[in-house]
Amino acid sequence: MNHLDELEAQSIYIFREAFNRIDNIAMLWSLGKDSNVMLWLARKAFFGHVPFPVMHVDTGKKFKEMYAFRDRYAEEWNLKFIREECPPVEATDETLPPAARSAARKTLGLKAALEKHKFNALFAGIRRDEEALRAKERVFSPRGETGQWDFRDQPPEFWDQYKTDFPPGTHIRVHPLLHWTEIDIWRYSAREGIPLISLYFANNGKRYRSLGDEDITFPVDSTASTVEEIVEELMTTKVSERAGRAMDHEAEDSFERLRAEGYM
Repeated sequence: MNHLDELEAQSIYIFREAFNRIDNIAMLWSLGKDSNVMLWLARKAFFGHVPFPVMHVDTGKKFKEMYAFRDRYAEEWNLKFIREECPPVEATDETLPPAARSAARKTLGLKAALEKHKFNALFAGIRRDEEALRAKERVFSPRGETGQWDFRDQPPEFWDQYKTDFPPGTHIRVHPLLHWTEIDIWRYSAREGIPLISLYFANNGKRYRSLGDEDITFPVDSTASTVEEIVEELMTTKVSERAGRAMDHEAEDSFERLRAEGYM
C-alpha cells in the first residue's frame, strides 16, 4: 500500500472499532475539508452508508457556500443529519477575547446537543499538525460528561493499541484523522474526487486555508486555483494553516481554555 492507502486503512479501522465498541455514537460535521474527508472515510468504512447520526452545531455564521454544500450532500449521501443551534454570544464567558468568545458559542451549543441526544461519543475531524495543543490528543480521548478535556490525563496509545473501555459517565471523542496532515487531506481529496468548497481555491489572489465563521475567518494570499497548485504551495509556505482564524491571534491561552471546556 502507498501512504494514502495506509492512512485510509487506519482511519477505517478506527471508525469500525469505535462503532463496534461504543453505543450511541455520532459524528460532528463542521463542513470543512477535514470534516468532509472524515465523512467520506466513514462512508467507505460502512460500504456507502453512514450508520450513525451526523451533526452540525450551527453558529448561523458560516459562509453561504458551506451551507449550500451541507444541504446538498446531507441529502445526496442520505445522512442521518442533525442540526443544532448555538446560543447567542451573550451566553459565553465575557472574559474571553472577541473571536474566542464567538467561537465559544460552539462549545455551549455542543454541550446542549450532548445533553439533548445523550451521545456517549463523537467522531471529530481534528489533526495533530493543525495546532500545538491538538498534538496532545489521543485517537480515543476521554472527556467529562459535558465534554471537558484534561490533556494531562490521557491514555497511552502505542502501536495503534487503543483504549476503548472507559468508566460510566465518560464522554469519548474519537479522532479518525489525527495522524493525517494538511497535505494528506488535499492529496486524498484529489485521489478520491471528494467534493470541495470553492472558497479553498484562489480568487483575486486570496483563498481560505481553513473555514470557520464568516466574521472571524479570513483568506490568505495565494494564487493556487487547483488541488495540485495547493499541494505545491503547501510544500514551501511558511504561513500556518490557521493564519486566517482571528482567534489564533488573540491571547495565547484562549484556545487552551476553549479546548478544556470541550471546544471542537
